Amino acid sequence: MLCAILVGTAGFKAHAAEVQVAVAANFTAPMKLIAQDFERDSGHKATLAFGATGQFYAQIRNGAPFAVLLAADDETPHRLEKEGFGIAGTRFTYATGRLVLWSRRPSFVDAQGEVLRNAPFNRIAIANPKLAPYGAAAMETLEKLGLRERILPKVVEGSNITQTFQFVASENAPLGFVALSQVFENGRIKEGSGWVVPTGMHAPIRQDAVLLNPGKDNPAALALLKYLQTEKARALIRSFGYEP
Repeated sequence: MLCAILVGTAGFKAHAAEVQVAVAANFTAPMKLIAQDFERDSGHKATLAFGATGQFYAQIRNGAPFAVLLAADDETPHRLEKEGFGIAGTRFTYATGRLVLWSRRPSFVDAQGEVLRNAPFNRIAIANPKLAPYGAAAMETLEKLGLRERILPKVVEGSNITQTFQFVASENAPLGFVALSQVFENGRIKEGSGWVVPTGMHAPIRQDAVLLNPGKDNPAALALLKYLQTEKARALIRSFGYEP
């Protein structure tokens, strides 16, 4: 179990180390803050790379030296564990994501998402559903609404959720499905308009962390996984709109 592996890491501050972390793109903003707090509180340094979980999976299998993966789903860490690239017993859910249909334009997206049926728009941004769990959740939502075939010709596909957000933020697409964490601040959507997709519209976006083989004996990697489970880190994660 993770707790057993982490025994003895409480005194890590005296032995500072560095950990390379692959981080799902949707978790960029909170992880940057967590990494700062982690370095200040522990003395360890987390070097972060952000991208699509599917791309990280391929890189890890091809020998990328990441010590920790913070995925946008629970399936990828489980698969890496089964395939021998992750350390058994270290996997846990660090956040549960929420999907939002968002536009930079005020009042464009209504609170029930009826804009998908009624508003004239020629583009909608969605992350690649084969690589990005938020993209898969968006496609599930459209399927549930009975709008998949109608909307598909208008889809502009981002390689990950960060690029998808950029499409909407730059108004290259008037609206798109993005991570709530990208537009959420102080308990509300900070700019534009949005519909927070009900959780029953798609499978839960459980985001799991796992210790990878290069991190097995890395004190910074072990300490970071422990730090993510502290109440300080959990409170910060919640502040970005993630479920506990």
